[in-house]
Amino acid sequence: MSALKQALEAWGAQDIRMIKNRENVVHEVRVGGRPAALRLHRPGYQSKDAIRSELDWMAALAAAGMRVPAPIPTRSGDTVADLGGGQIATVVTWVDGAPIGEGGVPLTGSEAEQAALYHKVGGEIARLHNLTDAMTLPTGFTRHRWDIPGLLGDDPFWGRFWESPALSDGDRSLIQRARAVAHDRVTAFADAGADFGLIHADALRENIFVKDGELTLIDFDDAGFGFRLYDLAVMMTQNEDEPAYDAIRTAALAGYRARRALSQEAEDLLPLFIMIRRFASMGWAVPRYDPTGPEVVSYTQKAVTAARRVLGG
Repeated sequence: MSALKQALEAWGAQDIRMIKNRENVVHEVRVGGRPAALRLHRPGYQSKDAIRSELDWMAALAAAGMRVPAPIPTRSGDTVADLGGGQIATVVTWVDGAPIGEGGVPLTGSEAEQAALYHKVGGEIARLHNLTDAMTLPTGFTRHRWDIPGLLGDDPFWGRFWESPALSDGDRSLIQRARAVAHDRVTAFADAGADFGLIHADALRENIFVKDGELTLIDFDDAGFGFRLYDLAVMMTQNEDEPAYDAIRTAALAGYRARRALSQEAEDLLPLFIMIRRFASMGWAVPRYDPTGPEVVSYTQKAVTAARRVLGG
């Protein structure tokens, strides 16, 4: 029996269509006559306990009033179905609306409209952090860590980015210098009491839906324990080429600060954390694409550009 058929049986669901086949295979389904999203998780990326913890967090956020998908249990009452062979399935509530944009595609709207949108995005990320800090996580809660070892250590969570085959010898040396600088600066930031806790870690345009002016954050697959500033850096990576970048950045940080404190030190480190995200993405791309293909080259070039910017040349 196929994994999809097993999952449909576990939830008593009806398959409508496949809507995504990237990290996870995602299907629109009907459960009890209502639309829902069924995820067949990428084998080997997250453990069963980690996926259950992700869903526990999403359920708590939804219960606290935040617009996020909430888990739907199987007919036997579990939120996670282990289909064997490392394949895990989950189902979450359907999110209406459309993404606020797409990576690599210019944002629509005027500069004022873009700024207003990202003021809301910044506010939603702050709300996520605030609600999370007010929670008591269940016993056994486990997620990976976007901490210094997880981002810049010898075995980062998304891979040894400095080994990207698309790096020239000179650029590899540049990346290693920038990695060392980042390690020192983030260590000092952490030692000074940096804001750290559960983060979404993937607040890209495709993962922020809008309907009737209301935002919904989706896809918590990469969520873990990390620097709260990393959430803001991920949000800004897709805006670096926007003509209105400065206005978007200012508005997003103002939206965040309207709900949660953000130090000037943290704001000053935003370009560094954008670079760190570029490094992580470079490592992420290598096992997922042809190592000699255009995608790995693109992710690598963006990381090199960010390193040159941070190192001042």
